[in-house]
Amino acid sequence: MILSKSCEYAIRATVYIALKSGRGEKVGIIEVAEAIGSPMHFTGKILQTLVRKKLLTSAKGPTGGFYLENGSQLFLVDIIRAIDGNGLFSACVLGLERCSETQPCPMHEQVKPIREMLLTEFSKKPVTELVAEFGTGGYFLK
Repeated sequence: MILSKSCEYAIRATVYIALKSGRGEKVGIIEVAEAIGSPMHFTGKILQTLVRKKLLTSAKGPTGGFYLENGSQLFLVDIIRAIDGNGLFSACVLGLERCSETQPCPMHEQVKPIREMLLTEFSKKPVTELVAEFGTGGYFLK
Protein backbone atom coordinates (compact mmCIF):
# COMPACT_ATOMS: atom_id res chain seq x y z
CA MET A 1 0.00 0.00 0.00
CA ILE A 2 1.63 3.24 -1.10
CA LEU A 3 -1.37 5.51 -0.61
CA SER A 4 -3.21 6.07 2.65
CA LYS A 5 -6.73 4.70 3.03
CA SER A 6 -7.99 8.30 2.99
CA CYS A 7 -6.28 8.87 -0.34
CA GLU A 8 -7.67 5.66 -1.83
CA TYR A 9 -11.18 6.71 -0.79
CA ALA A 10 -10.58 10.24 -2.11
CA ILE A 11 -9.60 8.90 -5.52
CA ARG A 12 -12.58 6.55 -5.67
CA ALA A 13 -14.94 9.29 -4.48
CA THR A 14 -13.60 11.77 -7.04
CA VAL A 15 -13.95 9.26 -9.86
CA TYR A 16 -17.50 8.43 -8.77
CA ILE A 17 -18.42 12.12 -8.55
CA ALA A 18 -16.83 12.72 -11.96
CA LEU A 19 -18.88 9.86 -13.39
CA LYS A 20 -22.09 11.37 -12.01
CA SER A 21 -21.06 14.92 -13.01
CA GLY A 22 -20.59 13.70 -16.56
CA ARG A 23 -24.29 12.80 -16.49
CA GLY A 24 -25.20 16.23 -15.12
CA GLU A 25 -25.85 14.91 -11.60
CA LYS A 26 -24.73 16.08 -8.17
CA VAL A 27 -24.29 13.52 -5.43
CA GLY A 28 -24.61 13.55 -1.65
CA ILE A 29 -22.24 12.14 0.95
CA ILE A 30 -24.41 9.10 1.68
CA GLU A 31 -24.52 8.05 -1.97
CA VAL A 32 -20.78 8.53 -2.41
CA ALA A 33 -19.99 6.59 0.78
CA GLU A 34 -22.21 3.70 -0.28
CA ALA A 35 -20.83 3.63 -3.82
CA ILE A 36 -17.17 3.52 -2.75
CA GLY A 37 -17.62 1.38 0.37
CA SER A 38 -16.42 4.00 2.83
CA PRO A 39 -17.85 5.04 6.21
CA MET A 40 -20.11 8.08 5.78
CA HIS A 41 -18.38 10.38 8.29
CA PHE A 42 -14.96 9.49 6.90
CA THR A 43 -16.22 10.19 3.38
CA GLY A 44 -17.63 13.53 4.50
CA LYS A 45 -14.27 14.64 5.88
CA ILE A 46 -12.48 13.56 2.70
CA LEU A 47 -14.98 15.40 0.49
CA GLN A 48 -14.70 18.54 2.64
CA THR A 49 -10.93 18.45 2.18
CA LEU A 50 -11.28 18.07 -1.59
CA VAL A 51 -13.70 21.02 -1.71
CA ARG A 52 -11.43 23.13 0.50
CA LYS A 53 -8.51 22.35 -1.83
CA LYS A 54 -10.77 23.33 -4.78
CA LEU A 55 -10.65 19.93 -6.46
CA LEU A 56 -14.39 19.38 -6.07
CA THR A 57 -17.32 21.78 -5.82
CA SER A 58 -20.32 21.50 -3.55
CA ALA A 59 -23.72 23.13 -3.55
CA LYS A 60 -26.17 23.30 -0.65
CA GLY A 61 -29.90 22.89 -0.76
CA PRO A 62 -32.41 20.42 -2.15
CA THR A 63 -30.68 20.24 -5.53
CA GLY A 64 -27.20 20.38 -4.01
CA GLY A 65 -24.43 17.89 -3.65
CA PHE A 66 -20.88 17.37 -4.81
CA TYR A 67 -19.78 17.70 -8.41
CA LEU A 68 -16.73 18.10 -10.57
CA GLU A 69 -16.57 21.00 -12.96
CA ASN A 70 -13.66 19.91 -15.17
CA GLY A 71 -12.30 16.42 -14.68
CA SER A 72 -9.95 16.68 -17.63
CA GLN A 73 -7.98 19.33 -15.71
CA LEU A 74 -7.82 17.26 -12.51
CA PHE A 75 -5.07 14.66 -12.31
CA LEU A 76 -4.45 11.78 -9.93
CA VAL A 77 -1.41 13.60 -8.53
CA ASP A 78 -3.64 16.52 -7.49
CA ILE A 79 -5.81 14.25 -5.35
CA ILE A 80 -2.79 12.48 -3.83
CA ARG A 81 -1.16 15.78 -2.90
CA ALA A 82 -4.41 17.16 -1.46
CA ILE A 83 -4.88 14.19 0.86
CA ASP A 84 -1.43 12.69 1.51
CA GLY A 85 0.82 15.63 0.68
CA ASN A 86 3.99 15.31 -1.38
CA GLY A 87 5.66 12.67 0.80
CA LEU A 88 5.16 9.82 -1.66
CA PHE A 89 7.30 11.71 -4.13
CA SER A 90 9.86 13.22 -1.76
CA ALA A 91 10.05 11.56 1.68
CA CYS A 92 12.82 9.18 2.64
CA VAL A 93 11.70 5.57 2.30
CA LEU A 94 13.43 4.80 5.61
CA GLY A 95 11.82 7.78 7.33
CA LEU A 96 15.09 9.63 7.88
CA GLU A 97 14.78 13.40 8.15
CA ARG A 98 18.27 14.16 6.89
CA CYS A 99 18.06 12.06 3.70
CA SER A 100 18.66 14.22 0.62
CA GLU A 101 20.53 14.33 -2.68
CA THR A 102 23.65 15.52 -0.87
CA GLN A 103 23.23 13.20 2.13
CA PRO A 104 21.41 10.11 0.80
CA CYS A 105 20.25 7.22 2.94
CA PRO A 106 21.28 3.66 1.98
CA MET A 107 18.09 3.23 -0.12
CA HIS A 108 17.94 6.70 -1.71
CA GLU A 109 19.40 5.87 -5.12
CA GLN A 110 17.30 2.70 -5.50
CA VAL A 111 14.02 4.40 -4.58
CA LYS A 112 14.54 7.70 -6.43
CA PRO A 113 13.67 6.36 -9.93
CA ILE A 114 10.56 4.65 -8.56
CA ARG A 115 9.37 7.89 -6.95
CA GLU A 116 10.03 9.79 -10.18
CA MET A 117 8.11 7.20 -12.19
CA LEU A 118 5.14 7.39 -9.81
CA LEU A 119 5.11 11.19 -10.02
CA THR A 120 5.24 11.04 -13.83
CA GLU A 121 2.47 8.45 -14.13
CA PHE A 122 0.17 10.09 -11.57
CA SER A 123 0.75 13.48 -13.22
CA LYS A 124 -0.46 12.34 -16.63
CA LYS A 125 -3.59 10.46 -15.51
CA PRO A 126 -6.66 12.75 -15.58
CA VAL A 127 -9.76 11.85 -13.59
CA THR A 128 -11.78 11.68 -16.81
CA GLU A 129 -9.53 8.89 -18.04
CA LEU A 130 -10.09 6.97 -14.82
CA VAL A 131 -13.84 7.41 -15.26
CA ALA A 132 -13.60 6.00 -18.79
CA GLU A 133 -11.37 3.12 -17.70
CA PHE A 134 -13.22 1.85 -14.66
CA GLY A 135 -16.30 3.97 -14.10
CA THR A 136 -18.41 1.63 -16.15
CA GLY A 137 -16.81 -1.63 -15.00
CA GLY A 138 -19.11 -2.30 -12.08
CA TYR A 139 -16.65 -1.00 -9.50
CA PHE A 140 -19.27 1.23 -7.93
CA LEU A 141 -22.42 0.01 -6.27
CA LYS A 142 -24.58 2.58 -8.08
